[in-house]
Amino acid sequence: MPNIKSAKKRVLVNKTKAARNKSAKSALKTAIKKANTAIETNAADKEELVKAACKKIDQAAAKGLIHKNNAAHKKSALALKLNKTNA
Repeated sequence: MPNIKSAKKRVLVNKTKAARNKSAKSALKTAIKKANTAIETNAADKEELVKAACKKIDQAAAKGLIHKNNAAHKKSALALKLNKTNA
């Protein structure tokens, strides 16, 4: 444990931010899994779930949780899967 006051504060702030980032990444992964499952099972609300997943991906990229190219790749993969089932 650090002795300097500012270093102690950094430890606390980093812990809070890490928890927030972990929660957001977990929610992102859950949204993507739900969209993929809906596409595979040809659910009625698959378009809505893909749209929600894309929104989560954009939010994660905006916050810096994932790189913008990674976000584009994930969105592209979801759109490709969705278009294959609709064709």
